[in-house]
Amino acid sequence: MKRILSCIILCVLLSGCNDTLEIQQVYSFDLYTMPVPKRIIEGETVEIRCEIVKEGNYAGNVFSIRFFQPDGRGELKLDDGRVLLPNDLYPLKKDVFRLYYTSQSKEQQVIDIYIEDTFRQVVHKSFSFSNETVREDEE
Repeated sequence: MKRILSCIILCVLLSGCNDTLEIQQVYSFDLYTMPVPKRIIEGETVEIRCEIVKEGNYAGNVFSIRFFQPDGRGELKLDDGRVLLPNDLYPLKKDVFRLYYTSQSKEQQVIDIYIEDTFRQVVHKSFSFSNETVREDEE
């Protein structure tokens, strides 16, 4: 009886084994940013420091950036000098980068940043700037 029970346990253990190795490719991520000013004047440039923070790392994963500007007008640049056009997708070359937003209007401005990975996961961050006509320290 002991021998039959040992055989049954061995069969159960062996049938649970699998020869295939599963490699996880999809990991969640987030975009961390440093605080940015809430007020901006026309022509002023604001720096947005960004870092993609990943729960895991898969070498084949590539991150891209796109943005929309639902309110106001302005220009958004990457730290490598690329000027981003609204709704176009641009590959990111590194996980830590800076964005430079230059105001081109006198209204309130909003920019929506989207970071997307190879697996179509998306993280969204929104930045809102109130307009100032003159800097407070110039008054």
